[in-house]
Amino acid sequence: MSNFVEGAQVVTRPLLKIDNLSKSFTGVQALSGVSLQIKSGEIRALLGENGAGKSTLIKVLTGVYPRDGGDILLDGNAINAADSGHAQRLGISTVYQEVNLIPTLSVMENLTLQHQEKVFGLISWKKAEIRAKALLAQVGLDIDPLRQLDTYSIAIQQLVAIARALSTQAKMLILDEPTASLDSDEIKQLFDLMRRLKAEGMGIIFVTHFLDQVYSITDSITVLRNGECIGTFNTAELTRSDLVSHMVGKSLEELAPSAHDHSIQRERKALLALNNVGKQRYLQPLNLSIAAGDIVGVAGLLGSGRTELCELAYGSVKPDQGEIRLGKHSLTKFSLRRAIQVGMGYCPEDRKQDGIVAELSVRENMILALQASRGWWSPISLSDQQGLVEDMIQRLAIKTPDMDKPIGELSGGNQQKVILARWLITHPALLILDEPTRGIDIGAHHDIIQIIKELCEQGMGLLVASSELEELVMFAHRVVVMKDHHKVSELLGEDISEQAILRTIAS
Repeated sequence: MSNFVEGAQVVTRPLLKIDNLSKSFTGVQALSGVSLQIKSGEIRALLGENGAGKSTLIKVLTGVYPRDGGDILLDGNAINAADSGHAQRLGISTVYQEVNLIPTLSVMENLTLQHQEKVFGLISWKKAEIRAKALLAQVGLDIDPLRQLDTYSIAIQQLVAIARALSTQAKMLILDEPTASLDSDEIKQLFDLMRRLKAEGMGIIFVTHFLDQVYSITDSITVLRNGECIGTFNTAELTRSDLVSHMVGKSLEELAPSAHDHSIQRERKALLALNNVGKQRYLQPLNLSIAAGDIVGVAGLLGSGRTELCELAYGSVKPDQGEIRLGKHSLTKFSLRRAIQVGMGYCPEDRKQDGIVAELSVRENMILALQASRGWWSPISLSDQQGLVEDMIQRLAIKTPDMDKPIGELSGGNQQKVILARWLITHPALLILDEPTRGIDIGAHHDIIQIIKELCEQGMGLLVASSELEELVMFAHRVVVMKDHHKVSELLGEDISEQAILRTIAS
């Protein structure tokens, strides 16, 4: 940060100034006129739900994406990074949640890979070791730099990544979800370092989903929503309820109680039971039960533990404690194939990455789960496949010219319906849906909500995680509220409303 005189006043120039920044992808406006300023010695939280524009903003800042419009000034100088290496040379370094180092190299090699000192054309490993120790000292680490990186804890690796970022004489440090895999002591160690860097005048952008950490370490908060900057606020002056309202786009006062009947009218047969199920650094132990014909919603901000709960319940991630039962079957230690065989299905949050096989046809995608449950040595005949798929295309109103069209060429809503059909073909007793309506058009959105309600009426149990609170209020009999990877509350019956969910998240 620099001071300069304008008339009789001393004006403090921001370290980083972003003015009217925009970026679009094939017609989707990812950033729209985003402006913000960060001072030297300031820790700024960058917050927002999925699709808010946080990742795009960071990638434009660091040269991964070219910007469509707007200006970026660092310490008063206009910059336009061509790539991440160029951004580092300009003074902007980034440390990501997944440590972007080479685990099989030593700490020293990771720290000096980009700046190797040579003597007579050969690498001077003695000088490299001295430089590595100096960089480690900057972040308060006294470890053996010759030891292989992956023999150290994730927390140590994060600090090594920050040490490498500081080796480039960074003025701005971007920390993207650095605490996601750290325990409380490791987080304290990181925060101590952040405070020291702040005292030395560095600007820090801190991306996190943990609100407690935001209020513990940051000076200010910028909220993005749908690619727009909603505002920048002093952390000490912004209540948690106001912060949550800015992030989701609704205030508590705007939300009227729901008129939907959330009560369960008849006795339900017990179906899914999670007994003290958890996984270290992933999800805190919790209890949850779902009955036949019961819809349990999962609410919480992005990163609260919604997806983690779904993955543990299904078994795609194995818990390290507790027991999972579906009816009379224990699934804690069994394979995913076993979960499918006894009646469980799962539609993941990331449809394109974890749900569809884009190159395969609608038919091939739809019969994957049924074929997996039978085993590949017992193939489903083509005629049987065609009958099952045709029935589902009609039942779910899937828009496709034919069942052999590659699924990657369908709209997002129709892809989502194919994934739903994949599980309905297996006749599951319990279906887990993670963000079932994200990124689809209004018509498909309505169709999927109706399908959820119909499945419930038919006696299926459903666990539905969604960032759309209005959705959960429309159909859930109970809503589990997640926060910082904990289950903090379970709302029942007439207590379920958008207002009550938001208030619980913000408490």
